Amino acid sequence: MHVPNKLPKVGTTIFTVMSQLALEHQAVNLGQGFPDFPVPQRLVDELARAMAEGKNQYAPMTGIPALRQAIAAKTARCYGRAVDADAEVTVTSGASEAIFNAILALVSPGEEVIVLDPCYDCYEPAIDLAGAIPVHVPLDPVDFSVDWQRVRDAITPRTRMLMVNTPHNPSGAMFTADDMAALADLLRGTDIILLSDEVYEHIIFDGRRHESVLRYPELAERSVVVSSFGKTYHCTGWKIGYAIAPPKLSAEFRKVHQYNTFCSFAPAQWAFAAMIVQEPAHYDELGAFYQAKRDRFREQLLGTRLKPLPVPGGYFQLVDYSAVSDLPDAEFCRWLTIEKGVAAIPLSPFYETPPAGQRLARLCFAKVESTLDAAIERLARI
Repeated sequence: MHVPNKLPKVGTTIFTVMSQLALEHQAVNLGQGFPDFPVPQRLVDELARAMAEGKNQYAPMTGIPALRQAIAAKTARCYGRAVDADAEVTVTSGASEAIFNAILALVSPGEEVIVLDPCYDCYEPAIDLAGAIPVHVPLDPVDFSVDWQRVRDAITPRTRMLMVNTPHNPSGAMFTADDMAALADLLRGTDIILLSDEVYEHIIFDGRRHESVLRYPELAERSVVVSSFGKTYHCTGWKIGYAIAPPKLSAEFRKVHQYNTFCSFAPAQWAFAAMIVQEPAHYDELGAFYQAKRDRFREQLLGTRLKPLPVPGGYFQLVDYSAVSDLPDAEFCRWLTIEKGVAAIPLSPFYETPPAGQRLARLCFAKVESTLDAAIERLARI
């Protein structure tokens, strides 16, 4: 029997591979990006309350009204944009589903989608499944900034979508107000849709401001903005996210969503609705919480042969390992896991064409101090 291969470039995701390798070799897992500390107690209590009260059946396809209203109020509070909870907010089963829905709904076969490399590994498979063509534009290999002229040069009459990500995974780089102005200028007068992946929106450092697309009306009117409760509330396994888009884009987005997952875990939606309203201090203080972890981890890394790169946002630390090894990044991360007992993620899977000679690995510092201390003890011996 012939079995079609619709994703010939895709194997098992690097995050699964490295986590399995970490488990097999009892390595400290700083690879896959998940916290190893508890979710907020209020969230646990609200989840239990929702289940005990019988809120266990299908949620409305777009998300329960209380959660969509809480998201709309939070968006106005954080970014100054009023959004219609009924027509512009859709709750999804994680940010990855929202990204998949947006591409499948809004991009047609043969159209082009521009992505900025390195980019998260779910972007291109979704583009491929839509029958569209990914167009990779590399970021600066040192500071991961965008050369907007290169993006402009990549636009053709077939360009349908541009995907951006700030704070950026894997580098932690963030857009500035100048980037947003350049982005608006680039898209002005076109029919290009902007898909903005903002899942680390509250994990920002050093007094910087998250330049959400939602702050900029000209951009918001052509955008799908994706967020993640898992990243904000330390519960990646709950897989709840959401998308904010103008009514016409949301209507198309929901056509795919309703036949993809239809709805998402109902008790968690009730819990998030309560958490957003009752404890806004959580997301207000999240940057400071993670900045303390970043600063402590960076200081510890200075005692190793790994060179930490700047991290403006997100919970990943890139390290330059060129003083340790000349191995390509995937081989180095495998060696580090098996021989030295620390799992990291190579950068090459985030690229179409990795920069020649790049020697970088990604470490996750969304961990308790004892986990990071155990990793540092092993890294100091290499």
